[in-house]
Amino acid sequence: MKLSQFKFNLPRELIADHPPKNRDESRLMIVNRKDQTIEHKSFKDIIDYFDDGDIFAINNTKVFPARLNGEKEKTGAKIEVFLLRELNRESRLWDVMVDPARKIRIGNKLYFGEDDALVAEVIDNTTSRGRTLRFLFDGPYEDFKRTLQELGETPLPKIHEREIEPEDEERYQTIYAKHEGAVAAPTAGLHFSRELMKRLEIKGVEFAELTLHTGLGNFRTIEVEDLTKHKVDSEQMILTPESAARMNAAKAKRHKVVAVGTTTMKALETAVSITGQVKPYSGWTNKFIFPPYEFGFADAMVTNLHMPMSPMMMMISAFVGYDFLFDVYKEAVKEKYKFFTYGDAMLII
Repeated sequence: MKLSQFKFNLPRELIADHPPKNRDESRLMIVNRKDQTIEHKSFKDIIDYFDDGDIFAINNTKVFPARLNGEKEKTGAKIEVFLLRELNRESRLWDVMVDPARKIRIGNKLYFGEDDALVAEVIDNTTSRGRTLRFLFDGPYEDFKRTLQELGETPLPKIHEREIEPEDEERYQTIYAKHEGAVAAPTAGLHFSRELMKRLEIKGVEFAELTLHTGLGNFRTIEVEDLTKHKVDSEQMILTPESAARMNAAKAKRHKVVAVGTTTMKALETAVSITGQVKPYSGWTNKFIFPPYEFGFADAMVTNLHMPMSPMMMMISAFVGYDFLFDVYKEAVKEKYKFFTYGDAMLII
């Protein structure tokens, strides 16, 4: 398919810049693929669609404060460094993106925090905006990570065009986040409150955890019209033997397996075998799902409403059906559903 086939008109006012007061009180659109029907509910109503033995696959990655604001040596020019991933713990090497890139060259020193609490040296160019930094920090690793945590900001996508607020530290994180490594939240999971998860568990619904450290590739502009030529950044993922076994057991008993979010769906499709079971996995995935695509494992999916021409929208199109998804999004715009990070959700059954 072509990139231009995923254009649609999304009014700016429908992009949610702040989270709802309560996690589970966002709106929920029920999208029935078989009947081609749409219902309008509240997210907490999701409990009505599942029964004892059904299982939700959830991504327990934890977002770290990946955005650093600093200054360039000598000139004092303001710069931003976005931490992508740690390359070497002992050497304090990090893969990062920088802005403005044209001003940041190999050999430059960058300073962060009051009294230059943290200093980094640019040691390599990786892409037009990508750099490798070595942080010059002599203390223990735990002190270094604590300094990064203190100086870093919650990496809310820039489309929101606002300052980071104290509530973002909590709300741009799922309540079940455990393993730090993501630079973007798995947003479908933001709708689950502790109370709702408890109610689902009382009903007999299970939760199986996996980890996929969400990268920035989900937000990069796709620059090729032919989607088969788009290259996706690799993301680290882990599916434990225990979680795989629990999901396979539910599937064998004909219970529903629900992927919570596009990152979870990507992980399941990476791990599924030709026998229709998921296998334990520890490694990297660069899977890019767009129509036509035959899904191999999940029966249903929870997801936010996504931006035009985004990889997430393309995956949902493959799961829902291209034409029906545009009907769904047209209805969402008409009913003024909120899109993107802090927006409303869909349950696709």
